[in-house]
Amino acid sequence: MPQSGTAPAGNTPAPAEDVWNVIGCEAAELAGREPTLAPLLQAQLLASGSNAESLANVLAARLCVVRIEHGDLLSLLFGVLTRYPAILQATEADLIAVRTRDPACTTYLHALLNLKGFHALQTHRIAHALWTEGRTEIASWLSNLVSLVFGPDIHPAAKIGTSIMLDHGSGIVIGETAVIEDEVSILQNVTLGGTGKESGDRHPKIRHGVMIGAGAKILGNIEVGAFSKVAAGSVVVKPVPAHCTTAGVPALVVRIHRADEIPAETMDQNI
Repeated sequence: MPQSGTAPAGNTPAPAEDVWNVIGCEAAELAGREPTLAPLLQAQLLASGSNAESLANVLAARLCVVRIEHGDLLSLLFGVLTRYPAILQATEADLIAVRTRDPACTTYLHALLNLKGFHALQTHRIAHALWTEGRTEIASWLSNLVSLVFGPDIHPAAKIGTSIMLDHGSGIVIGETAVIEDEVSILQNVTLGGTGKESGDRHPKIRHGVMIGAGAKILGNIEVGAFSKVAAGSVVVKPVPAHCTTAGVPALVVRIHRADEIPAETMDQNI
């Protein structure tokens, strides 16, 4: 991994193009402080020949809990990352989103090594690429492995944008025809599901800048408008307009936002 440059002071996020340089510096510094972690950091990050190889190393090490050779899994992940450089660009945007929005995450390295919501999302990006190539069985196998290891259950056909934060990740369910646009934050135990046995386009569409609170359920082929907030524990079965907060069971609009509010960034849990 490239290690030029220095990490920015405090919690100020680095520009996207500097994220992997910062991670290299953080990994080298941590290896010096924690000898127990030094071999892991060397093998997975510091000795990597590219950023794609670093990401593939991290994901393969965490996913290789079934009876499949580590090298085979690493080859699968690295091959997709090499064919689809846009995945790595999305990863960088996700790293910035997590570090900016999660006060418990003070370094990019922490997000890369330790946050299972981030791991699940990056592996989903690889599974989705395999799905679009027509390799649906290996895509489904990889998505199931993500659910077993990390917690989130994300169908490989689901379309997910960039600058996404799956906070904690535990219990998140995202259905086959769901769409999540850019700059969205989703907390634990959120469901983007269907309403029954209907087929076709049957899952929610989450527009830009939305925040979905813990335990919320959004059901059916409905839209949550841009820059809106779904309060924790809500059950949403009707479309949500842009720039508002919806809450309750069933959910109703309880507040209209200012035009400049971005709930996914502020992460304000108040209704």
